Amino acid sequence: MPLPYVAEPHAIEAADVLAGLEVDRTRGLTGEEAARRLAIFGPNALRRRQRASVLGVLVDQFKSPIVFLLLGAAALSIGFGETVEFLAIIAVLAINTAIGFTTEIRAVRSMEALRELTSRSALVRRNGTVATMSAEKLVPGDIVIVDAGDVLAADMRLVESSNLSVDESALTGESLPVSKTVKPVSADTVLADRSCMLFKGCAVTGGTGEAVVTGTGMNTELGRITRLVEEATPDRSPLERQLALLSRHLIWLTLAVTALVAIAGIAAGQDMALMIKSAVALAVAAIPEGLPIVATLALARGMLRMARHNALIEHLSAVETLGATTVILTDKTGTLTENRMHVDRVVTATGEIAFDRHTGSFLLDGRPIEPAAKSDIGLLLRNAALCNNATLGDNRDASTGDPMEIALLELAASGGVRREELLARYPETCEHAFDVHTRMMATVHEDGDRFLVAVKGAPEAVLEVVTDVANGDGTLPFDREQRRHWATVCEVLAMQGLRLLAVAGKPAQDLDEPVYHDLTLYGIVGFQDPPRSDVPGAIADAQRAGIAVVMVTGDHAATAQHISKSVGLTGIGHLEAIVGRDLKPYEEMTEEDKDAARAARVFARVDPEQKLSLIRLHQDAGEVVAMTGDGVNDAPALQQADIGIAMGLRGTQVAREASDLVLRDDAFSTIIHAVREGRVIYTNIRRFTTYLLSCNLSEILIVGMAVLAGLPLPLLPLQILFLNLVTDVFPAFALGTIEADRNVLARPPRPPSEPILARGQWIAIVTHGISIAGVTLAALGLALYQFGLDGDGVTTMCFYTLALAQLWHVFNMRNWRSNLLSSEVTRNHYVWLAIGFCIAVLAVADLQPQVSDALRLAPLGVEAWLSVIGLSVVPVLLRELAAIGMRLNRRHHARAGR
Repeated sequence: MPLPYVAEPHAIEAADVLAGLEVDRTRGLTGEEAARRLAIFGPNALRRRQRASVLGVLVDQFKSPIVFLLLGAAALSIGFGETVEFLAIIAVLAINTAIGFTTEIRAVRSMEALRELTSRSALVRRNGTVATMSAEKLVPGDIVIVDAGDVLAADMRLVESSNLSVDESALTGESLPVSKTVKPVSADTVLADRSCMLFKGCAVTGGTGEAVVTGTGMNTELGRITRLVEEATPDRSPLERQLALLSRHLIWLTLAVTALVAIAGIAAGQDMALMIKSAVALAVAAIPEGLPIVATLALARGMLRMARHNALIEHLSAVETLGATTVILTDKTGTLTENRMHVDRVVTATGEIAFDRHTGSFLLDGRPIEPAAKSDIGLLLRNAALCNNATLGDNRDASTGDPMEIALLELAASGGVRREELLARYPETCEHAFDVHTRMMATVHEDGDRFLVAVKGAPEAVLEVVTDVANGDGTLPFDREQRRHWATVCEVLAMQGLRLLAVAGKPAQDLDEPVYHDLTLYGIVGFQDPPRSDVPGAIADAQRAGIAVVMVTGDHAATAQHISKSVGLTGIGHLEAIVGRDLKPYEEMTEEDKDAARAARVFARVDPEQKLSLIRLHQDAGEVVAMTGDGVNDAPALQQADIGIAMGLRGTQVAREASDLVLRDDAFSTIIHAVREGRVIYTNIRRFTTYLLSCNLSEILIVGMAVLAGLPLPLLPLQILFLNLVTDVFPAFALGTIEADRNVLARPPRPPSEPILARGQWIAIVTHGISIAGVTLAALGLALYQFGLDGDGVTTMCFYTLALAQLWHVFNMRNWRSNLLSSEVTRNHYVWLAIGFCIAVLAVADLQPQVSDALRLAPLGVEAWLSVIGLSVVPVLLRELAAIGMRLNRRHHARAGR
């Protein structure tokens, strides 16, 4: 038996859908047929993604070439009986593994969050009987009864509807509840406009209806988004890519230098065992064991700083990636706007009246007015409050009902008109609920021995049934000229991105009189979801920082275009909004299409797949893309983006779980704060990476030069490990806390392809490494030929010279424009705390017998200590002399330029 299936249920009549699904609406499926279909289609549940296992995450920590190199060094150490060195290397691996494990393990929760949207039960007709059953047992062809408050359990085609409205904002981005009807739409209608369809996970906000299930589980629109989330594979962050590249370079450098030194030493007649020990020392010296630790701590500190600015980071690497962001794709509703409908203006026959919602004042031609009870604006306020089912609370959050109806009550209250008082005077006798066919709503009220009819609805519908227009205290006939005038008014307001309602009414002699005939038009009300007050400034900051901001919304093009202009996103010369239906699939785009899409700043009526295409479009051009979102429909794009940013106040759990960053205040300006912090972090990462690698290079040069020169080994592997993990790490972390300069947002984002260490940083690493190695080799010479030391005495003098030189080296990490005693480094109290702590650790290593024995440190005389201290400050003095020369040279050129 073939499977019951309907390809495009929104495009055909309800009866044809029922026939295609082989179901009688009045009886529903039989139990046997439902069981057969359940076996074929499976449970009505979203696919579960298998969680990443703890063991798998742990194993991933060892998939690093640096780890393999350290393991090789450990194996050689144990092979030569150096148990202490072996244990030290293993301890380093354990520390790095623990840090990586705790920061990277994150269960994949997006699918679980999506399943939370599934209704637990549904009211279903089977065998002619209506009963409540588990939503997981629904199958295509089931007849479901829906009511206000239900969360829809499957995708369904309406077969009967009575004033049904559904909140689809999480799925489509549409900010207002959508009215539903049984009437089919064209096959190419976008998801947001398929008025005859109900979608899994959306909530019924009003009315009732019956629908036939057309899709369950992964065959629903929510299931399609689930699949997109699974397919969205975000690349590693720029920082992760750069550190991985740097690690590979270090590995090749280590292997090359180690092999060169070992071969040269053996060729020169050196003992092979000594050469292998030297190779272990070189391997340990070349690897910046402290770099992962310092990078993690710096990122964690940045995460805490962002949290104080209401930005919660999910992944540590996202802290730095924010600083590299070049494009922000942002939703409109609730991100750029307040996600609350407000009346912006009212147009009556008297003129256009602006409404200031903050002060509750009415302005006509810029002058405040008081709405008189019998004036056209007064009558409009009265009927807007009467034809209304919302309830106005003490504050906006306490109000209940349709957002536009709440806004009408606020408007009326500002004019001194309250619904409760009106109902006491005009008791409601009946209501004609909003109907998608008439596109109007009416209420009838007692007015003495007569009745009062209050109507509101879509302007084009209301204007068809009015016969006159309120004008001051009287009326004007609604003739051809008036019709043309009001049509123009509506067109102008709609072009400004406003949502419109017409308000009308009439007196009636009895209840049987048709309500939608011979009406008097009182005016047009224009609503808008106003921009958040902080958005224009934040967008200006983003543009100043060289970041392109692009609005991507499911709302209408006119609304999106208006908001984009009001917040400064677009202006004169910018392209008009691109509508989703005009956006080609990514695979079909020509280069011209791609260029046009990248240049656009507003996209309207886009679906989840198109959001993914836009992200990939910019990523393929080398951009680092941040994407904001709050709904289920945003989850795939949030997953695909380099930085997914979810709204914490109104965002769905799905969006939050798919994101790297959650905004606790839903403010776009918070993103800019986070970008600033990300740039600071990157600058500091570059600073302490330069510091650590120059220290490591000095160690390589010290060991390599000594071995090639036939001198005793100046440093032992364990001593190098001690320096790399103690005296290097704490100053490096202090460098990661340096505050940024004020112009950090005035610079463009760094190119995503730019390496973490550019030419300038490599020059600094080499020059500083040579100077530190030079003074340590000088200490080696003094130990051998001046003080007559040997064995542990030689390595001790080299060890302390190198340790102190690396400590003072932290002051070389300042900008060359700053002097030695007053710089961003010396002003940071963490730097001084780190130096003090490291000096204390070195003192303990010298004075504590167990530690000094493990490190094989020998006592030094006073002259040797004075030489150690004097040599250690030489690299800092050389750097200061070079900086002075550069400053003088700059001043000379500046004078010459005048």
